[in-house]
Amino acid sequence: MNHTLLVTGGAGFIGSALIRHLISETGYSVVNLDRLTYAGNPCSLATVTDSPRYCFEHADVRDRGALDRILREHRPSGILHLAAESHVDRSIAAPTDFIDTNIVGTYTLLEAARAYWNELEGNARARFRLLHVSTDEVYGSLSGTGVFTEASPYAPNSPYSASKAASDHLVRAWHRTYGLPVVTSNSSNNYGPYQHPEKFIPRMILHALEGKPLPVYGDGSNIRDWLYVEDQVHALVRILEQGRIGETYNVGGGCERCNLDVVTSICELLDELLPETAHRPHRQLITHVPDRPGHDFRYALDAGKIDRELGWRPRESFETGLRKTVNWYLANRDWWQRATL
Repeated sequence: MNHTLLVTGGAGFIGSALIRHLISETGYSVVNLDRLTYAGNPCSLATVTDSPRYCFEHADVRDRGALDRILREHRPSGILHLAAESHVDRSIAAPTDFIDTNIVGTYTLLEAARAYWNELEGNARARFRLLHVSTDEVYGSLSGTGVFTEASPYAPNSPYSASKAASDHLVRAWHRTYGLPVVTSNSSNNYGPYQHPEKFIPRMILHALEGKPLPVYGDGSNIRDWLYVEDQVHALVRILEQGRIGETYNVGGGCERCNLDVVTSICELLDELLPETAHRPHRQLITHVPDRPGHDFRYALDAGKIDRELGWRPRESFETGLRKTVNWYLANRDWWQRATL
């Protein structure tokens, strides 16, 4: 049977990667619900828009009427909730959109999904799932040792991570209180093709291509665990299909790098791939800038649970994933020049 999935935020970075995978590699039909904010780019879905199994709904996850209509018309067997404001610096400068979209939007979706699920019967009711896609930033900051597990306490430190933590708690509560069949994923930093130029890795690539300074917060010692986006979407499908209801799964890349090392690796790749550029060596562009407020020192996830229970582990190393990413931005100048900051 051909099942339909509703993906919220499907024109964003992870959402578009997920939809491209679902259309090209699975038999699912996909409904993409997206408000098309600055971070949503329909060009990221150019390879699937002509598929008869793809449908776009220009709607806001905070619009209950639109959600009810879309669920009623398309009858999805699952929802993958990725719609979110996600940039930490923007959340510090202007947190309102993060509260509205990430908290109120998730609440509105949960209520619409609960009403829809309560009307389902038999196999359709038993099959329905809602996967809430979240971040490792809800756990706060680590020192130089240790890792976050699914049992780690929440300690968000930015408006962005606080809004995502709140949405995680809402999802848990709607499961425990109403029985809504949900599962949650918390992933480490994603990177890869089609990522908006405001994000760390594409910003460094594009600044280096243009000979602009490469701004690194503080001394660059802050550490992140990096996950290639195609590994992420494989994990999400696995969690949706096989994850235990009510559970949380950490999706980690196992690729911890300090920020300065990430930028240096990008510079070295560009030196290799662009031997004729006037900007070599690109590392001369690295510029240290004042640290941002509340900057978490280190994130690291223990992805043992998803490995043990669902048999997922990342395929890409940081070196292979970063090379693919840099090559993609070199080959797709038209895409990133159209993306607005």
